[in-house]
Amino acid sequence: MSEDKTRRRGDAETWRRVSIALLLVFTLLALNSGGFAQGRRSARKGSHPSALPESMSPEARELVERAIEVICTERKNDPKGSHPIDEMQARPSLPVYSAEALAGAQRARRLLPVAQGLVAASIERLASEYKLDQTKRFKLKMREAIGRVKIVKRVKADMASRDNASVFLRRPQTITFGTIFLSGLPSDEAMISVLAHELVHIADGDGDSLRSLFRAVGNQASGLTGIRIYAQRAEELTCDLVGAMAARSFISNTPDYSPLPRRISRAVEHNCVEDDEGDEDHLSPRNTIRALLALSPSVTRELVYGQPPHR
Repeated sequence: MSEDKTRRRGDAETWRRVSIALLLVFTLLALNSGGFAQGRRSARKGSHPSALPESMSPEARELVERAIEVICTERKNDPKGSHPIDEMQARPSLPVYSAEALAGAQRARRLLPVAQGLVAASIERLASEYKLDQTKRFKLKMREAIGRVKIVKRVKADMASRDNASVFLRRPQTITFGTIFLSGLPSDEAMISVLAHELVHIADGDGDSLRSLFRAVGNQASGLTGIRIYAQRAEELTCDLVGAMAARSFISNTPDYSPLPRRISRAVEHNCVEDDEGDEDHLSPRNTIRALLALSPSVTRELVYGQPPHR
């Protein structure tokens, strides 16, 4: 286990290079061993469905696709809509003291304490939903994880990090944001989502405190979507899920006059990319949205129908 955990949310160019390299490898294999190369391609192509069993009805899948359309349409129409991460990747570097970066950093610092409380509550809720809180060992790991969330004190803006956000476990009190990423998230909901994502990495720590939670979420999402989500992919998706949950709680706690679908969309709409590539550790951006909505049917209905479901 490396002592560092980083979250690369943009980096579309890196993903493209990985895809090109894999394509060259598969082509060489195909020339030498025929069907084996095709089988390896299917196994390695992470952003496309595998042969895992499906457990969502056609109606539920259609609702998820409608919700994705709502999210990406809201992004275009919302004055506070986030920039898609592939667009961020194409932007020139942004100085730390630019007005956009300073505004984003101020927003992140203001919302960090809020995000910390929401992450703690969301992790505990997920552990209960997946029935992981029944063992003493896991309860101890949960306490340690939440304790690590609480010690984070600093948001650092970094020009070289560009469209990424990251955490380094040797410096667990700091979340580093690329200046392009700071400027590309102009809403509180988007910033809460990203802060929460990074806080989950810190919560997991270098001892894999949340491994069983990551595995449970990954298994559930795999069964629902037919996409293989395991190991680092499961961790990244769980971080995104907690981010979306934290943003949804934030919306409930801070009502305003904006339409509910618009506010919910802000938490994930930076994934509304044209260049939709994934890699070994991450689902593609649009498949990230797809998996999150599959895991959150009530949010999917809120997006499509514009109001909370009746209880």
